[in-house]
Amino acid sequence: MDFASNSIGINLLVFTVGAALVWAAGTKLSKYVDLFADRTGLGQAFAGALLLGGATSLPELATTITASYSGAAELAGTNLLGGVVMQIAVLAVIDVFVLRGRPLTLFSPQSSLLMAGIMLMGLVALASAAVVSGELFSWMGVGVWPVALFVAYLLSMGVIYRYEGDPRWEPRGEVAQPPESARDLKDAHQEAFEDVSTARLVGSFSVAALAVLIGGFFVASTGEAIAEQTGIGQSIVGSTLVALATSLPEVSTTYSAVRFGAYSMAAANILGTNSLEVALFLPAEITYRDGAIFDAVQPSVAFLGMIGIVVTGLYLWGILERRDRTLLGMGVDSFAVLLVYIGGMTIYWTL
Repeated sequence: MDFASNSIGINLLVFTVGAALVWAAGTKLSKYVDLFADRTGLGQAFAGALLLGGATSLPELATTITASYSGAAELAGTNLLGGVVMQIAVLAVIDVFVLRGRPLTLFSPQSSLLMAGIMLMGLVALASAAVVSGELFSWMGVGVWPVALFVAYLLSMGVIYRYEGDPRWEPRGEVAQPPESARDLKDAHQEAFEDVSTARLVGSFSVAALAVLIGGFFVASTGEAIAEQTGIGQSIVGSTLVALATSLPEVSTTYSAVRFGAYSMAAANILGTNSLEVALFLPAEITYRDGAIFDAVQPSVAFLGMIGIVVTGLYLWGILERRDRTLLGMGVDSFAVLLVYIGGMTIYWTL
């Protein structure tokens, strides 16, 4: 489909419809994964990082493949690293509008989330190094950096899985309980799906994931066309408009998870999605036909990665400290994340 031949009004309409489909399907995913984690004993943090993070990354996959195949390497790169920053900011927004006066990190006492965050910071640092250095060498059209990042992602998931199964330490002090309304919603959710088999649950999850992928494809394709038609540029559109639209599954699933009390899964979903964002440089490399993907991405994109590391570190601080302190109705860590995000994106737009 050549969306560039459409009028900008039609592209904006298709973009909006695709984003709505992504949102609607994304709200279902967290419920299915939460039930699957409870039934299989997989663990909310690992299930959120691997299953939910993988499913909600499908729009990023569609965006990456579509943009790279069409030669829009800058759009693909800024969407991936810009998405890391955007999705950490999602946690702050959820903190403001859903919990209303109680920090989100107060209800996430799992040490496995700290492990997931540390793994993410390492992956983003490697990706930023790749952007600055450019490709070192390629073999059969595939560079060493994308392969290394993908392998590092797989290793990080293995570390998180092993650690959650046998954590070396547990948090001390009072473990805050979620609000009564969240527990009630979670219980009602469990009762509503009590007669639904696990096989049917997996089928429903697959359908919702496919809907997210389809919606993500249209968001990516029209986003690239809008960048060309408006003259804004792939870098700005990729780091804002497309990154926001492809983050809709994370917004909807995180909102849904927090609403019914799966706080650790909500945080793990964001951390897991961001880790997978880095791994998606490999399909970007495979589908990009004009050379190495890291040679085509501007060095300024590494700034997005650095901001992603800072905001991830701020949330790890909040999870580790777990203080019941708020500022303007949100956790202090969430306030700091939003401040860094706004300031960081303002600086990036001037680069």
